[in-house]
Order: sequence, then structure tokens, then C-alpha cells
Amino acid sequence: MHLPLELDRPLVFFDIETTGLDVKNDRIVELALIKITPQGDVIERVRRFNPGVQIPAEVTAIHGITDQDVVNEPTFCLRAKSLAALIEDADLAGFNIRGFDLHMLVAEFKRCGVNLEVRNRRLIDMQNIFHREEPRDLSAAAQFYLGRKHEEAHQALGDIRTTAAVLSAQLERYPHIPQDVDGLHKYCDQIRPFRTGVDLWFSGPPEERVFIKGKNKGRQLSDIAQTSPDYLLWMLREIDDLDEEVMEVLKQALDVPVQ
Repeated sequence: MHLPLELDRPLVFFDIETTGLDVKNDRIVELALIKITPQGDVIERVRRFNPGVQIPAEVTAIHGITDQDVVNEPTFCLRAKSLAALIEDADLAGFNIRGFDLHMLVAEFKRCGVNLEVRNRRLIDMQNIFHREEPRDLSAAAQFYLGRKHEEAHQALGDIRTTAAVLSAQLERYPHIPQDVDGLHKYCDQIRPFRTGVDLWFSGPPEERVFIKGKNKGRQLSDIAQTSPDYLLWMLREIDDLDEEVMEVLKQALDVPVQ
């Protein structure tokens, strides 16, 4: 692999696959890296880890890694020191590492008692370059799909007129994507599901809600309301940015009047 860059120290490209997007509660299940030295040497590594928590089915559907695939793999902590040594002297690069991957990697190392210092490293993020050089706003979409400038940018009526025109152009340009509203909804949901405040805390139907984060992850809300109501009261009292809908759900579970 040759880069049109002059390196004064190694550059490590890396990518991770995880059990989810919660830096605090989710875990890394796979780490791949390519280390390029100033001398042109290339080192590739791929490691899988037993995360110690279940990999949700919807996450497996994205990266293809199942619980069974990693059941016999070592934990991240068993590899942490050797991985830290491998990237110790390197700058870091990847796609969206500034937004997610690096935060997860630092947290994972920290849980293992290893400090991954990033302040003295140069961080190259291809997503940043992509978004800066190829804008992805409505004006860019109008130019790409309609071949014209969006003259009424940031005027509400003008924006939605252009948005509707862009959708028509997209449906013509991509005949393989769904051509009906229900199908388009499911298509968009696969890319970026719309998560309400309740969705961020619970899975399952209202009568069988299960915590998906926090110390009671995996337990039913109704069970916690019966056995550990103080936890729900703590959530209501101490979590400042708790969504109002979540507050209503908690109060209902505690049989407290919703105000």
C-alpha cells in the first residue's frame, strides 16, 4: 500500500465493529488496522473479541458478527496492552473516527486500565474530508440531482419545493429503490432509524418494555418497578435531560400520576 503522503511517524488506519453505539455500555467485537511506517512497511491486523454482552440481532444484521462467532475469542482486555503498544507511536486515521470509533476505542482501553493518549496524535478522518469537500446539504442535492442551483435556500417554502423535486429525481435515477411510500420509509429506517426518547431506553411493546441501557439493561421495566422502584425514582430525580415521554413511562410503571 502506497500513500501520497510523507510520513514522519507511523500512520494507523483502523475500524471497529461493536455491539452498539453506546460508548459506556457497548463493547468492541472486532478491530482491524493497517499500520504504515515511514519506511513503507505495512502491518495488517484483525482481532475479534468476546464482548461479554449479547450482540443485538439488529447489530449482527449490520456487521454479520454473532455471539457464536466470538464466544471463544479473548476479551479486549487480554489484548489491550499489545494493541496499545502496536499503535503507541502512531498517528490515527479512519472514517468517522472523530465522531465514534476513537471515542469507543479510548473507552474500551480505559475499562482495561490502559490510557490511550490522543492529544499528542494527529487524527485524520476521511469523513471530515468527504463532508467538507462534497457538501451533503439540500443545495448540493439540488445541484447533483436537478442540475441547478437552489436559489431559495433556507426559505421554508423554497426548501420543501426543492426537496420534493429532489425526491422525484431520486426515484427516476435509482429505479432499484422502493417506489412507494411504505417501502421508502423502511429503506430510510434501515439507514437511520428514528429513535424516540423511549426507544433509546427500552425495547419491546409497552406492556413488555425492557431496559436496553443502564445498570438494569436486559431487565423488564415492570420487574424493576416492583423490585427496585428506587432506581426509577432516581432516574426521574437525577437525570436532567430525561425525555418527557420517558418520564411518563416511568411514572406509569410506578403508578404515579402523570403531571
